[in-house]
Amino acid sequence: MKMPENQLFLRKEYLEELKKYKDIPLVKILSGIRRCGKSSILSLYKNLLQKSGIEENQIISISYSDMDFSAVETANEMYQDILQKIPKDKKCYLLLDEVQIIDGWEKVINSLLENKNVDIYVTGSNSKLLSSEISTYLSGRYVLIHVLPLSFSEFLEFKNITSKDKIDDAFDNFLRFGGFPLIAKNNFDEKTCYQIVEGIYLSVVDHDIAIRHTISNKELFDRIVKFVFENLGKNFSANSIVKFLKSQNRSANVESVYNYLEYLQKAFIIYKCSRYDIQGKSILKTQEKYYLADSSLKYCILGYNPKSVASMLENIVYLELLRRKYNVYIGKDGNKEIDFVAIKNNEKIYIQVCRSLPDNDEREIGNLREIKDNFPKYVLTSNKMDVGTIDGIKIMLLSDWLLQY
Repeated sequence: MKMPENQLFLRKEYLEELKKYKDIPLVKILSGIRRCGKSSILSLYKNLLQKSGIEENQIISISYSDMDFSAVETANEMYQDILQKIPKDKKCYLLLDEVQIIDGWEKVINSLLENKNVDIYVTGSNSKLLSSEISTYLSGRYVLIHVLPLSFSEFLEFKNITSKDKIDDAFDNFLRFGGFPLIAKNNFDEKTCYQIVEGIYLSVVDHDIAIRHTISNKELFDRIVKFVFENLGKNFSANSIVKFLKSQNRSANVESVYNYLEYLQKAFIIYKCSRYDIQGKSILKTQEKYYLADSSLKYCILGYNPKSVASMLENIVYLELLRRKYNVYIGKDGNKEIDFVAIKNNEKIYIQVCRSLPDNDEREIGNLREIKDNFPKYVLTSNKMDVGTIDGIKIMLLSDWLLQY
């Protein structure tokens, strides 16, 4: 859902990413879960182009989800419509929203890129923007920019919160209601928030998954989704899901479960986090964990439960590390586990996440202490009383860590 231009909030990191690729002959593809703000980022970028001196007739902005363009149904109609709008003697900037609605859009974009003086930006919300067709038709001439719901710092900006004494309450709201822009910019009650998020979730399931992949047993699919949501941040496999379903007198084969998990990933509902062997410096292929695109997705389906907060704190840290462009893994150090090992270029950080440090802190502090390299090690907690440094391990308030970048 696009916001009016006078209500748009700067999402600086995404705009900087787009600016970095301006006028480079690559298709810039903004992908991410529905309603995470891709369309608004495109509108913001249009404003930047205009402010940089690019004339109005050089910018073609089309949303294929708008009724104004509902008559454009085929790739050929899309191509002809854009051709009519492109000025003949000037460079043109194409901002195309929700292109996946048009079958064959990749061919249109490829032809325009090859034959016209255009700089192209597109958005989309499902796996069609990650499919093999893109590689086939665009043959490496594109860059994917993955858009997530709001970070905590963006959430504070949306809420216009600058006072330190209000940050704690804001973090509680962020944890409970998530970072979808529509939720953040309004003051809905809990019931309304979760109804809106459930609507987003169901639109993804019904349009991007069930129809596209012709899922015949929707009840089984929903049961698997519920299992994943209930076990966020825990190690499990497709085999363990099959065994669980069997205990519930439901049957499923491992291949179907793998497929369902893949569909959820391609629709940007869940993210898979692989394990990393710290000693062997290798990525392991078993016992992955899964995290959600937004904490509100869990609560809208299962209801809010204070006992589930610990896993959602992990979820928030995982997403933040993705935003900071890290490759994120679960750390395996012998028979011990580190919540996250995050790697970027030659940089590596180790992170443990907890609500508060227990009296016996062997898992949080002890596991980190046994890692012998000199890369930074953190324990992120929601308890202010835990903050400090122990044996070179920095213990930080999670909300402070989220805002330090």
